[in-house]
Amino acid sequence: MNPYRKTFAFNAEFPFEYVYRDAKSAQNELPDHVHDWYEFVYVYTGRGTFFIDHSFYDAEPGDIFLIPGNTLHRSFPLEEDPKRATAFYFSASFVNAPALGDSFSYLQPFETAKRNQSFRLTLAKEKQEQIEAVIEEIHREFCEAKTGYRQAVRLHMQQLLLLVGRYVEEAWGIQSGHRVGSPLPEWLEDVLAYADAHPNADLSLSALARHAAVTAAHFSRVFKRLTGMNVTDYVTAKRVMRAKELLLQGDRSIADIAESCGFGSTTHFHRKFKALTGLTPAQYKRNGHS
Repeated sequence: MNPYRKTFAFNAEFPFEYVYRDAKSAQNELPDHVHDWYEFVYVYTGRGTFFIDHSFYDAEPGDIFLIPGNTLHRSFPLEEDPKRATAFYFSASFVNAPALGDSFSYLQPFETAKRNQSFRLTLAKEKQEQIEAVIEEIHREFCEAKTGYRQAVRLHMQQLLLLVGRYVEEAWGIQSGHRVGSPLPEWLEDVLAYADAHPNADLSLSALARHAAVTAAHFSRVFKRLTGMNVTDYVTAKRVMRAKELLLQGDRSIADIAESCGFGSTTHFHRKFKALTGLTPAQYKRNGHS
């Protein structure tokens, strides 16, 4: 299964979309996908699993998932108890505001999640009620669509992220965010971390199987069952996402970035990058996506 590039009906003046209290099953859940917008997910009921970047997480009522842009992820609902959740998608420009003399940022929770490689936040009951109240206000503004409702939605989203930023400060050092009692084999966790840290290494199926000390057939079967992807598609997606970051960080040449991310040639890099992002590397860099 190839990674899916989720697209949005882009509106430069209002770069925001949401899905309200949606119940997901394995049949209607998106495959592994990636997009440049930030994604905020709040789980009301049900259970399942999230695969984010290169880790697995339980999804339970009261959980928040903070998914930065340019992050491979997928949700696996539990068939007998599918989760119901609200998801918000937005660009950085939608919530950004002047710092007003301190280091505060509405995107800080996502930055902390990415830095700590821990994307799940579990809330106490009273905090769940606070978050749900703000979500209801956002939904109400959209439904009523009164004058200024877009401004109201942005204000409520800023309030939501302010609350979550404070929750993260309180809880992140305590919560690991990772699955408890995960069936994920230790060798696969190790390989996913290795591939993430070494995009220019030999990440072929045979090489990764040797790294894990299992047969290639067993590696391929377990990897596909747990991630929903084959090894080649996963490695390509991770390499493209790393290249996206490098394209925006400085003046390195496209050829240099292609080599450092493990692509055998610039032509191959161009082809895979455009297939996953819809843009050539040069177009992506020129447009300044984030």
